[in-house]
Amino acid sequence: QVQLVESGGGLVQAGGSLKLSCAASGIIFSTYVMSWYRQVPGKQRELVAKITRSGRENYADSVEGRFTISRDNAKNTVDLQMNSLKLEDTAVYYCNAQSAFVAQTNYWGQGTQVTVSS
Repeated sequence: QVQLVESGGGLVQAGGSLKLSCAASGIIFSTYVMSWYRQVPGKQRELVAKITRSGRENYADSVEGRFTISRDNAKNTVDLQMNSLKLEDTAVYYCNAQSAFVAQTNYWGQGTQVTVSS
């Protein structure tokens, strides 16, 4: 059974930092591209950051320079360090695992709420 379990969300003031973590089980973690998405009510889920199997990182323009994604293949975890948080970063953040070898093999976590206050 595949599980992606996010943690680390919460309430933070604008300008502050949070670190999200996602622990994966039931998959061969090193064969998956790992990503963080976010969603606010009434809007589509959007890609925040992605890290390939080799560690190449990609970021949405809105978080470039503020967020850092990292993975630990030994621990089956992917983290998202979020700095200089803004009000518009408020969303539910989801961990995603996409197989690099099997088409349309895609898993989601349950999401963790991040709320940035003024």
